[in-house]
Amino acid sequence: MSTTYNDYYPTRGRTERLIPRTDDPAVRGGVDDGPLDAEQLTAHEEKGYTQIPAVASRTQVAEIKRELERLDGELRDDERVIREPASDEVRSVFDVHRLSDYIADFIRRDEVAGVARQILGSDVYIHQSRINFKPGFGGNSFYWHSDFETWHAEDGMPRIRAVSLSVALTDNHDHNGPLMIMPGSHRTFVSCAGETPEDNYKSSLKAQEAGTPGHESLRTLADEHGIDQLTGPAGTGLWFDSNCMHASAGNITPYPRSNLFLVFNSVDNALVEPFAAVDARPDFLGSRHWEPVK
Repeated sequence: MSTTYNDYYPTRGRTERLIPRTDDPAVRGGVDDGPLDAEQLTAHEEKGYTQIPAVASRTQVAEIKRELERLDGELRDDERVIREPASDEVRSVFDVHRLSDYIADFIRRDEVAGVARQILGSDVYIHQSRINFKPGFGGNSFYWHSDFETWHAEDGMPRIRAVSLSVALTDNHDHNGPLMIMPGSHRTFVSCAGETPEDNYKSSLKAQEAGTPGHESLRTLADEHGIDQLTGPAGTGLWFDSNCMHASAGNITPYPRSNLFLVFNSVDNALVEPFAAVDARPDFLGSRHWEPVK
């Protein structure tokens, strides 16, 4: 565990507790700093997320899906390709901004990287990128968690100053496992109990256990904030704060659900040593290349 840097959000100790978020605003930029208007920025500050229609066009969605097919064929045995435990179907492909020039160009758009800079109030770099694929007839669930808890504990992200963009590559219905968020939960950090197993990422990418909140904390947050279910057609973009409590149910419908997932971190929030793990995760999960997206 790091002793060099102040740990404002200690986690993975003996007991679980709720820690109020302090000195880490969800929105740092203003209306003159990017594409989002005042109403969108205010809503993002309050709820922790902002949904925007048509971040990607039909053509762009189709091209990104073709890139997924290409990468699956080229990286069959690569550790950046995560597969469903039971069916061996693709669950996630990581590092897509480095593996695909098309996706790298998509990220540079003002509607993408420009929004990240506006929300975080600084230059940004890609902390992590992936395409998630939840197949029909058995795509597994993602249990409730805060991404920042993992990135803090296992990657060494110091403060809550990262934002994620999920771009729907398929229509997200209320019945095929869409994302669920507790609006406003980003204002509370859940310090989870339990130690981080060695090489935890090898199992957590298929079924996360370490760093997941207990029932009492989840019930407290849900009672206070409620649960929003985010649906929309392919191309819809969802920006959400790295500390939002979120999850998605399994998919037993015939209709798959996939999305492009991009994590932007402030260049002023670069990674240090992990706060609750012996070693940092591989670079494709928590990048230590901090060149700003231009």
